[in-house]
Amino acid sequence: MSSTIDRPVDGEVPGTRSAMVGWLAVLSVTLGVFAIVTTEILPIGLLTSIGSGFAVSDGRAGLMMTMPGFLAAVSAPLLTVATARVDRRLMLGVFMGLLAVANFLAAAAPDYWLVLVSRVLVGITIGGFWSIGAGLAERLVPPESVGRATAVIFSAVPLGSVLGVPAGTLVGDHMGWRTAFATMGALAVGVLVMLMVVVPALPPVRVTRLGVLMGLLRSVRTRFALLLTFLIVLAHFGTYTYVTPFLEQVPGLGDGMITTFLLIYGAAGVVGNFLGGAWVARCPRAVFGLAAGLVAVATLLLPVLGRWEGGAALLLVVWGVGYGAVPVASQTWFAKAAPSAPEAASVLFTASFQATLSAAALLGGVVLDRTSPSVVMVCGGCVAVAMLVTVGARFAGLPTRRSGTGDG
Repeated sequence: MSSTIDRPVDGEVPGTRSAMVGWLAVLSVTLGVFAIVTTEILPIGLLTSIGSGFAVSDGRAGLMMTMPGFLAAVSAPLLTVATARVDRRLMLGVFMGLLAVANFLAAAAPDYWLVLVSRVLVGITIGGFWSIGAGLAERLVPPESVGRATAVIFSAVPLGSVLGVPAGTLVGDHMGWRTAFATMGALAVGVLVMLMVVVPALPPVRVTRLGVLMGLLRSVRTRFALLLTFLIVLAHFGTYTYVTPFLEQVPGLGDGMITTFLLIYGAAGVVGNFLGGAWVARCPRAVFGLAAGLVAVATLLLPVLGRWEGGAALLLVVWGVGYGAVPVASQTWFAKAAPSAPEAASVLFTASFQATLSAAALLGGVVLDRTSPSVVMVCGGCVAVAMLVTVGARFAGLPTRRSGTGDG
């Protein structure tokens, strides 16, 4: 089954650009994804500051994480199909401009509802930019470099995830949370300019149809990839969204120490990303299972060992290494589940990841408002254990294997 239909379009640009310019184009798309991912998760480190600034609870402030994901899950397939015949360079520029507007709106918002409006714009940007940008490597660099270019673009997801929160928190601590959003708006403007300068015209040559996406959903292999992604993303973002309240209330850390701890987590996440990327092609099940196990260990032990600064720091390292490998592992599972439909698989990955992220933030906020940050951690740890058991069932050859999922 193919996710695309080849359709030559008049004016298509042949691959005559120099290698350096092609890689600059790849870099601009990568920076765009990085800016989007960082903007999406920026509220995690600033949750308490933003909530207190508008006199809303931490759980309600968590809506800033919930709304973009749900919008992205809906917009990813719809925008990919609706804009299929529009120049991809133009659409990348439109979405990056929308991201800049969203960040500046959040930075200047006098009321919390305007912050939520800005997050709606972020969600639309995520669904549109990522679904288009993820498959552009083959049009920007020579055929022999497509694999590396694709890896570079995808690397922006884990790097944005593990570095965005501590970097944003650092800016927020020293200059205020509004400055953090304004900074991301400025970055988005810079990326927009770079996209317009170095990315060539990209008239549409392939059309992705909703029917193909629906066909993939009927595949057992794809549904299993969806299940794994759902469980691990639910476990992570249901807890990590509220890691700042946990660090404030349980070990009693101040703003400066929280920033330091999040930087430690971010550094560990980078390590996990590169380790996972090095091993996932050879043993995707082991990487995904190990990632789930590390997230489970960290979140289940944080309410106990996290009472002390040393214990909290150590467990954040474990957590960072584990989650750092998750995006690349999930992408690999989707790619293996639909090897003949890479663009459609990318859309499903984006939609499922974002929808689960939003649901996780929402559920975590509900639990937090009714219990405590420690209970949130334990709940997330239990979900990570369920993910580990699911992967283990594949190793053991239980019904999941016999149902035709293959090795994934």
